[in-house]
Amino acid sequence: MNLAEIFENLGLDINNYQDGSLNVVSPADGQKIGSLKEDTAADVSAKVAKSTEAFSAWKQVPAPVRGELVRLYGEKLRANKEALSRLVTAECGKILEEGRGEVQEMIDICDFAVGLSRQLYGLSIASERPQHRMTETWLPLGPVGIISAFNFPVAVWCWNSALALVCGDPVIWKPSEKTPFTAIACQHLFDEVVAGFDQAPEGLAQLIIGGREVGEAMVDDARVALVSATGSTAMGRQVGPKVAARFGKTILELGGNNAIIVAPSADLDMAITGIVFGSVGTCGQRCTSTRRLFVHESVYEQLVPRLKAAYSSVTIGQPLEDGTLVGPLIDEASFQGMEKAIAAAKADGGVVHGGGRALQNTFPDAYYVNPAIVEMDRQSDVVKSETFAPILYIMKYTDLDDAIHMQNDVPQGLSSAIFTTDLREGERFTSAIGSDCGIANVNIGTSGAEIGGAFGGEKETGGGRESGSDAWKAYMRRSTSTVNYSKELPLAQGIKFDLD
Repeated sequence: MNLAEIFENLGLDINNYQDGSLNVVSPADGQKIGSLKEDTAADVSAKVAKSTEAFSAWKQVPAPVRGELVRLYGEKLRANKEALSRLVTAECGKILEEGRGEVQEMIDICDFAVGLSRQLYGLSIASERPQHRMTETWLPLGPVGIISAFNFPVAVWCWNSALALVCGDPVIWKPSEKTPFTAIACQHLFDEVVAGFDQAPEGLAQLIIGGREVGEAMVDDARVALVSATGSTAMGRQVGPKVAARFGKTILELGGNNAIIVAPSADLDMAITGIVFGSVGTCGQRCTSTRRLFVHESVYEQLVPRLKAAYSSVTIGQPLEDGTLVGPLIDEASFQGMEKAIAAAKADGGVVHGGGRALQNTFPDAYYVNPAIVEMDRQSDVVKSETFAPILYIMKYTDLDDAIHMQNDVPQGLSSAIFTTDLREGERFTSAIGSDCGIANVNIGTSGAEIGGAFGGEKETGGGRESGSDAWKAYMRRSTSTVNYSKELPLAQGIKFDLD
């Protein structure tokens, strides 16, 4: 199935996207997919205005009815899963199985949101005053701006939009300029659902195409009640203060420098599977990718040679082809970042296995690489920095508390894991004196979170939460109400205020 056929299967014509200023390139072969027209700041303002109008109508639609729209969208995704998965793979370079997994996440969060639409529960709170009732209610917030990254070009949007829509909020999506076609496809499928849904107002979900300028226009607009931004820590440092300055809300899901600890009692077969997938999956371009490995000295000589052998056996190639396990980096800048990090690690005394460009003769305009293992004797600055590429730094440890300290001794705090069959070690790792990350796993890797749990991390990861659990509350505003059904007006804290 070529790109034109993928577009056709999604109800789009690739020829309609060839005359703009934004060139979009497939990382699989470095060839241009198309050229898109970019929005202007004025376009963004007009779309925010339309979103504000949509909010006035959508917040009045009962939540279960809003959930029905999301249910229908989930069914639309099911019907178009294969074509959308192939477009994800072609545009961002992850292998087809991962593309399918990403679209399945969209379907799963739609299912979750449908159930949530009947469970936007508040509280009944005991009042200190007689014959008074106090309640806490969650109400729609307003237009939600979504900024997504190239590595998960569709799932992150759906994590946010499915919840926002059932909470009563319209959405405006600014996808990565590296992966806008998947966004166009998702928007097209959503528009098809909305066309048959009478309660959905115009402008309920909109798309902004362009680079940093249009993203800033959306972030700066006070009518956008919430900005959910997924990307680098550097991006978060720009978005967070801008939105805070206008007293808006943010959900920031930023960088990760995720580690796995392999304890003496670990099942090494399980550990190797988790480590390899976590470190080379999506060519190391997940925010949850495994980047650091702390191995107990008693099992180091057993584990590391097996890891090196596993690395040498992974199939690097065109991501749409069967059997490929590692696709390309997104672009040349990512490759140069990987080269720079490996050079810095060598300068710090690291011993490098693998790395370097792969398949250059076959794909001269694409950036396939050999995943790298770097044995280090300490955590130098390069180890503490996130490089969005398949580099795994390995270090020995003797004491678990030291390993936990090293794991936590980085600016980021997204995902973490320990492989152990010692109950005490597992409990210690997930306790208050253990991992300081938003995700702390035992006998499962750092990569591949389920939608049922709130996703996000601490420190420079931003503190935001998306997807499951009670992450929905970020898309709503809280209202506390007290009803006096007595014939008196007692004041709180027993205060007397005599007007006679």
